[in-house]
Amino acid sequence: MKSLRCIVLATDFSPSSERAFEEALEIAGTGGGNLLIVHAYQPASLLPTDIAAVPAVYAELDESLRENSEKRLEALSGRAREKGVAARPLLLSGTPEEAIVDLAKQEGADLIVMGTAGRRGVAGLLLGSVASRVIATAPCPVLTVRAATPRGPRVL
Repeated sequence: MKSLRCIVLATDFSPSSERAFEEALEIAGTGGGNLLIVHAYQPASLLPTDIAAVPAVYAELDESLRENSEKRLEALSGRAREKGVAARPLLLSGTPEEAIVDLAKQEGADLIVMGTAGRRGVAGLLLGSVASRVIATAPCPVLTVRAATPRGPRVL
């Protein structure tokens, strides 16, 4: 099996992302790979809204989003380092699927790990998902991890 030197963990800080983090830690720890822990956010000025806000409001919201995301990424990186895994946090800006795929290309990633809500049926078809768009365009394999169901994880 090919050595996984560079693993990109894409997180949105959801329960499925927490499970993906645990999987990425295990993979990186076993193979000695480096873990890039990334969160991609859309700047406040790009978010859809029904109200027109003054630029200062957007700037304040954007700064708050960035600071909160950076703190959460640093906390995840610290947890990885405590487990002996080399980890680096990266905050990306822009459309999440494009930012994640672009980073994977730039870094020569061997694997992308990310959580997925696992929507099915009409909801999955209409809403799509960041994970499905990453899978469709990624330069490397993508491992998706679902959050545990109330009955426990599914084993196939």
